[in-house]
Amino acid sequence: MNFSLLVTIRSSCSTAIAKSGSKMDRKVMKSRRCTLERAEKFISSDYFTDVNLRGRLYGDKTSLSSIHHVAVTDRVSFKDAMRQMKSEGKPTNTGTAYGPIWATHWFKLTFDIPSDWIGKEVHLVWNSGCEAMVWSDIGEPLMGLNKSYDRKDYYIITRNYDGKQTCQTLYIEMACNGMFGAGSGLITPPDVNKTYTLSTAEIRVFNRKAYELLMDVETLYDMAKHLPETDQRSYQALYTVNQMINSIHVSDETTYDAARNIAKKFLTEKNGDSQHTIHAMGHCHIDSAWLWPYDETKRKCARSWASTLQLMEDYEDFTFVCSQAQQFDWVKTNYPGLYSRLKEQVKRGRFIPVGGTWVEMDGNLPSGEAFIRQFLYGQKFFKEEFGIQCKEFWLPDTFGYSAQLPQVMQAAGIQRFLTQKLSWSLINKFPHNTFHWQGIDGTSCLAHFPPADNYSAELQVQELLKTSTNQKDKGRVNHGIMLFGHGDGGGGPKEDMLERYERLKNCDGIPKVCMSNPSQFFEIIENESSANLCTWVGELYLELHQGTFTTQAMIKKMNRKLEFLLQHVELFQSVGCMQGVIDKYPSDVLDRLWKQLLLNQFHDVLPGSCTNQVVVDALALYEDIEITGNSLLQKAVEALVQPAKSFVVCNTNSWKRSEVVTLKTSTGEDQPGGGKRQKSSLKTARDNEGNTLAYVEVPSLGISPLTSPDEIPERVTIENTSDGHILLQNGIIAATIDMNGRVHSMKCIRSDREAVRTSAETNHYGNQFVMFDDIPLFWDAWDVMDYHLETRKPIVSSTSCVILDQCDLRCSIIVKLNISSTSCIEQIISLDMGCPYLKFSTKVDWNENHKFLKVEFPMNVRAVNATYEIQFGHLQRPTHRNTSWDSARYEVVGHKWADLSEYGWGVALLNDCKYGHSCHENVLSLSLLRSPKSPDPDADMGQHEFTYALFPHEGTFQDAGVIQGAYDLNKPLMSYHGNIDQPISFFEVDNPAVIIETVKKGESTNSMVLRIYEAFGGQAKANVKTSLPMNRFVRCNIMEEFNQADVVTIQDGCIQVSLKPFEFQSIMVYLD
Repeated sequence: MNFSLLVTIRSSCSTAIAKSGSKMDRKVMKSRRCTLERAEKFISSDYFTDVNLRGRLYGDKTSLSSIHHVAVTDRVSFKDAMRQMKSEGKPTNTGTAYGPIWATHWFKLTFDIPSDWIGKEVHLVWNSGCEAMVWSDIGEPLMGLNKSYDRKDYYIITRNYDGKQTCQTLYIEMACNGMFGAGSGLITPPDVNKTYTLSTAEIRVFNRKAYELLMDVETLYDMAKHLPETDQRSYQALYTVNQMINSIHVSDETTYDAARNIAKKFLTEKNGDSQHTIHAMGHCHIDSAWLWPYDETKRKCARSWASTLQLMEDYEDFTFVCSQAQQFDWVKTNYPGLYSRLKEQVKRGRFIPVGGTWVEMDGNLPSGEAFIRQFLYGQKFFKEEFGIQCKEFWLPDTFGYSAQLPQVMQAAGIQRFLTQKLSWSLINKFPHNTFHWQGIDGTSCLAHFPPADNYSAELQVQELLKTSTNQKDKGRVNHGIMLFGHGDGGGGPKEDMLERYERLKNCDGIPKVCMSNPSQFFEIIENESSANLCTWVGELYLELHQGTFTTQAMIKKMNRKLEFLLQHVELFQSVGCMQGVIDKYPSDVLDRLWKQLLLNQFHDVLPGSCTNQVVVDALALYEDIEITGNSLLQKAVEALVQPAKSFVVCNTNSWKRSEVVTLKTSTGEDQPGGGKRQKSSLKTARDNEGNTLAYVEVPSLGISPLTSPDEIPERVTIENTSDGHILLQNGIIAATIDMNGRVHSMKCIRSDREAVRTSAETNHYGNQFVMFDDIPLFWDAWDVMDYHLETRKPIVSSTSCVILDQCDLRCSIIVKLNISSTSCIEQIISLDMGCPYLKFSTKVDWNENHKFLKVEFPMNVRAVNATYEIQFGHLQRPTHRNTSWDSARYEVVGHKWADLSEYGWGVALLNDCKYGHSCHENVLSLSLLRSPKSPDPDADMGQHEFTYALFPHEGTFQDAGVIQGAYDLNKPLMSYHGNIDQPISFFEVDNPAVIIETVKKGESTNSMVLRIYEAFGGQAKANVKTSLPMNRFVRCNIMEEFNQADVVTIQDGCIQVSLKPFEFQSIMVYLD
């Protein structure tokens, strides 16, 4: 054979074998783990960035031409910052540290874009380790920056540099705080020594092709990783992403298109018609205050919303939902240019106001009237600013939801509700995601809990899959909401999230995703699924964060006190205007005060889960409300009476009251006089401070001179007993108190029925103070865990107990106890003439660490349920621990009273500023003080004053007057200098089950609005009478909207009303 031919044959065979072998070698057995990790490392920001795709995102870079810096004194406007920059600005460089925490620094950046970057995408990359905002050179906020927590560290200068404006200027406003405050951990107190270093400030070329390819790889990697291994689609994604990586040479961009085509083929394989549909909505939950003060939130809103509006320019179908009218108002005031851009997107239906409330308030603690004002001011703002009325209540992060909220929502024109917080429950998992929620009055709303169990998703594959698999109403509902965008501290949606949406919106193996809005979602549910949904009746109780019923006691005290103060002001100011003795109703001032109060009801302020700086801000707002409110109240009363040195007494409750009032007079001063109808039998005495006590009668919602009732009750007596105790009695109740201030016996005298069941062995007495260890698992200010109940330690170390008051109208004792070497209690236990309850006026000097103070009352009652007041009504909760649902409610919310009753008999516990309660078997406890150390290390430290009372009763608590007694404790009779000829009642109601909660001037008409409610839990009819010359009335909603055809002429001087159990009504009254 010819040698050359042989060589040729061998060569050809070798080539063929080599090609065949090469082809066979590429078909290797794939290890799922190794292949997944290969894809992960290919886009990793931590590994192999010199040779992977992530490392190709940025190419050429250039330093800034100059950076000038100025430290400003506060959170100043752009104009003021520029003035200081001009006069004080100095050059600075990267590597410089700035502080202290909460300080503000401004930077002027000048830079030249190289001419050879034409056609390139150019970014400003900035990392100062804290929050920052990019401003244009004409003072427009452009973008929020913060590299922490996977937020954004770049601003797109241009997507396609055209060679013009080579020299440019931008400004940076740097806030010396992180996304979550200024602590070293998530909820730790601020670190006063912390500084922030400017590590990066440069101009860079961004590789958009590499970014789009990276998002393809990430999407396929996530599908391969998170789809079940039993799912064929998971392996298809795995092999596809592996094929892509094989085809990519990261340094050769010509290989990118082929890899993208591989991805495109996979990602465009469509879903079936029956696939679950996810309604994606951009979202940025911003806490109005939490680990940062209110003023910083104003900037968080601007940073987050500027970024959102920037994304809307690049992604045409992107929609964004946003709640809290207060935050809109802040941006309107402080960033008018940004607000104008925002309003344009609202008009286009892309920036969507939701919620209808002033802030995302706490869902348990505000009063019923405060709930109403949240919606009144929120809906009013959105209507005036945007011409819209919110149709859904938006409260994703609040620590439980009152059973009265559905009725309040409906009265504000809202029948839809969204939250996700119940997914945080520690013990039991809530059984629904989409359901009807029914309140205590029977009102229902359509509720949805996004199945991803958060409000800050990132549109990642695992979140989309969870939204489908975690849907608890499968078969009933095939739609769910996903809220995407960084939240709590702000940030909002990112470009990555929207790029994921583009790839996954209709991809086989993943639920369908559509960019949507709340109305679109809820309308689908209402039309397709509503009839098949289950119903949940009563409160939505969060099995976590129960410590927030007690933490930051001063905030809770001021909230209760000022809720009532503003209602007092409205009553007398509106009456004065209608009678013509006050020229102008102070609407603007009252609006400001109400909005301040509502702001402080935000769900991290009123609950007490905030930093000390927020507490200081909140107390300052309260001080303004109190001073201004008391001034308005005094002026209104003085306008309604004649000037005099004598006294008049005001009653702001809707029933006649006969009780002891304290008149601030000095010891040597004459007894106070009264009006023409003052009875000579007026019963008076002096208290231990020299003030005058008078037993008076005052009509419903009215003013009276010092007038004695027709019948004077039995006088109060006090005596020492043979066993060393003290006995107080007033003809209604008799109480025996020991030297530790504990109630050994309390009887209703008429029935001789004992109210307390004591045990010396277990230290169970009435008014027994107890301490518990209070160390939660993590959320310090938020949580009190069930195991705290295992650490009960009674307080029995009295230092003194002496008689204080001893007169016919009031008898009292003062008890002093040591809690520990650093904390003590001083308590006045008093009984007044004619009063059905024993009052405990308490001062505590509190300096503890992770301790919980409660007071216990072991009742002589057998009951499987205890009753607790909530907004406009009450509900029952079990006293046993039969189920996990029962035992999880070891700490619950009550407002002014709680009651434990059996047939024909019961005992109520009243309070003037507390909310946390617990009841196990027959022991009813009131939670008084906590001592968490994060996020506020000084939470509750110092002096506290509060009052509670024990009210034994025959019959039902309704018929015995417990509800009225709790109002009386919280709204004592008020005395002012002045005179009035005779007692006058502005409004009265003839049914004790019907309470007039509020009397106010109409928002936009020359009218008055009465808020009444049924308080007993049954159907009721009543006549509301007035001494004012009214002639027409109409029932309206809480927005004070009504149909003119429904206006009714008043007959016989009274308004007839009919109410369902726990129903409230708003009645607009027109006066002649």
